[in-house]
This record gives sequence, structure tokens and C-alpha cells, in this order.
Amino acid sequence: MKVVVTEYSDNWRQKFSEESQKIKDILGNELIDIHHIGSTSVPGLKAKPIIDIMPVVKDIKKIDSFNKQMTGLGYECMGELGMKGRRYFRKGGDNRTHHVHVFQGDNKEDISRHLAVRDYLRIHPDEANRYGDSCPRKNR
Repeated sequence: MKVVVTEYSDNWRQKFSEESQKIKDILGNELIDIHHIGSTSVPGLKAKPIIDIMPVVKDIKKIDSFNKQMTGLGYECMGELGMKGRRYFRKGGDNRTHHVHVFQGDNKEDISRHLAVRDYLRIHPDEANRYGDSCPRKNR
């Protein structure tokens, strides 16, 4: 997969909202919260146009029972994929559109880490600009 970084798009927020609603419908009562994370969650930041979604759930072991529904939305179910306590899903094949990182609510370390990066870049726009400028851009 080729990594392409583009200018920020207001459309990313809408894409998160639409996709997160579909995931909420699947996870139902198992879902505690759902977050837009990653570069596309930081207004103004240049990013890979891949929407990162982080559902927080009651019991991570129950998430495997939703694999068929996630596959129905076009996701590949990747299991932990190298991160203990996570369930990872990706959508779009070589033209990736979404990543879903599911964590159990008591996994404070991984949840906090993802939210901290997003929140830091949101409140430090100069750092966000430096971060975005350090990535290779499309047509550069």
C-alpha cells in the first residue's frame, strides 16, 4: 500500500460520523464510547485520508462475535494484529479508507495514548503543522 498524505478535508469528520454510526449499530450495548483518532481527527492537519475509529467496549472478547457484521461493512477482521488487547479492522484493501481499533474500557493505557496524541495536536496547531509538513505529500 502506498502512503499518500493530502491536505485536510472537512469531509473526514462526516466520513467518521457516518461510519461510526454503522459500527454503533453493530456493537450495540457492548459499546461504551467511540472516538475519531489519528491524523484525520485533527482539523487542518495534512494526513493520510484514512479514517481511524476507536470504539471502546465492555468486553474485548465479545468483539470477535461481530466479525461477520464487520465483514458485511467491507472490513477485514485482523484480530489483535500485534497489539495485545486490541481488535483491529481495516477497510478498502490497497486503497484503505478506514481503520478500526477496538479496546476494552479498562485498557486505559492504549485508549489514553491514542487520545493524547490527537488532543495534543488539536490544541497545539504549530506542532500539528510541523507534524503534517514532515510527511511526504501527494504531488510533491
